[in-house]
Amino acid sequence: MNPLPELNPVIHAQGRLRVMVTLQALPPGDQLAFSRLREILAMTSGNLSVHIRKLEDANYVESVKTHERRSPVTYFSLTSEGRRALEEYVRSVQALLSASAPDTAAADKPSEGAQ
Repeated sequence: MNPLPELNPVIHAQGRLRVMVTLQALPPGDQLAFSRLREILAMTSGNLSVHIRKLEDANYVESVKTHERRSPVTYFSLTSEGRRALEEYVRSVQALLSASAPDTAAADKPSEGAQ
């Protein structure tokens, strides 16, 4: 029997997973502004900032700070490492789910002594 796969703890937290999935939906090279990401995810600025920092520390997300009409704006995107990590995370979840699926062939067989 194969051991169950480990889930990446950086991505596995619900808030960080939501950030990763949202940014993964963008084409490579595209970015999303902090305010738009906060709006999409319905998170507070503080909560989103904490999750973004963890993802940046893991090199899964990169940020670009700029100004638009004299206002600071920060844009985020997934790094190539972040895309690979999310793909691996999805594979691990799929493997975990398939490993825990009941063996339907065994479930269909009557047990010994059953009539």
